[in-house]
Amino acid sequence: MLTGNASIEAFIDALPKVELHVHLVGSASVPTVLELARRHPDGGVPVNEHELRAFYTFRDFAHFAEVYLAVADLVRTPEDVATLVLGTARDLAAQNVRYVELTVTPYSHQRLGMPMPAITEALDRAAREARELHGVRMAYIFDIPAEFGTEAARGTLDHALSHPPRALVGFGLGGAEQVRPRYRDAFRDAFRAARAAGLRSLPHAGEMTGPETIWEAIEEFGAERIGHGTSCLDDPRLVAHLRETQIPLEVCPTSNVCTGQVPSLEAHPLPRMLEEGLFVTLNSDDPPMFDTTLTGEYRAAADVFGLDRAALAGLARNAVTASSLDAAARAEIIAEIDAL
Repeated sequence: MLTGNASIEAFIDALPKVELHVHLVGSASVPTVLELARRHPDGGVPVNEHELRAFYTFRDFAHFAEVYLAVADLVRTPEDVATLVLGTARDLAAQNVRYVELTVTPYSHQRLGMPMPAITEALDRAAREARELHGVRMAYIFDIPAEFGTEAARGTLDHALSHPPRALVGFGLGGAEQVRPRYRDAFRDAFRAARAAGLRSLPHAGEMTGPETIWEAIEEFGAERIGHGTSCLDDPRLVAHLRETQIPLEVCPTSNVCTGQVPSLEAHPLPRMLEEGLFVTLNSDDPPMFDTTLTGEYRAAADVFGLDRAALAGLARNAVTASSLDAAARAEIIAEIDAL
């Protein structure tokens, strides 16, 4: 237990954490991306650190998506997949993260010719080793890259139903929200089938579009959690619905600044979301790409938004509660949080 005089930084470091919104490719550290870029020099990703960090300076979300897909195209073998998972586990373990739901976009790997069984085998092996080597419990969310439309919806669903990793818990939808209306039926059908198979509905929504995308996620996709959801504040009826239902929102402040969704951390809607009584969790999204960590997000919440220990612990508890952990595992981590 920390004493009352311990710094807020030490409190955040010691706080047991759960990460619900982080992407496999986006979690790749700069050294890992450099290794892949040098292994696959035809990928168009810089092969020296200075140029790679400049490559990660995003003009807007469209540019971020372009860079993200370029990095994703470097992941060409099952061993590459496992390396990324274990690198994420190592980085999260250093931040006192107990459990992560890692978003994987298997269609990106399928497009490069990687067989579904091989991807699944790599994910299963990496989850075992993450627990054994780093003490991090790993779960997976398969998400559809919206830009690839109907084919991606079918490919992601096929993988989830026919070759699921043992730790697969959810089904998601990421990428540019603006293209979704074009493929709405395919996305809705895929979510219906995934939910029927027992997977949780965990789509992104309301990051780069308005509240209508969040309503779609709730009403059409049966969302149990919302990735981002920051535009909800533009619709009082939606705010009231989210407050009443307590659908968790996976908020990623630094990500929203880096992709141009908000102008600065100081302007981020997180404090107002908390004031409105919404169920908020704190997450890192694509941490090396945004020069952040989950610990960094908690520090920003303290430094920029002025959240005290009780509020920070509340965010940590929210992430545990919103997770797919069983009741006993949730209780164990919450007891550790309360012990601080």
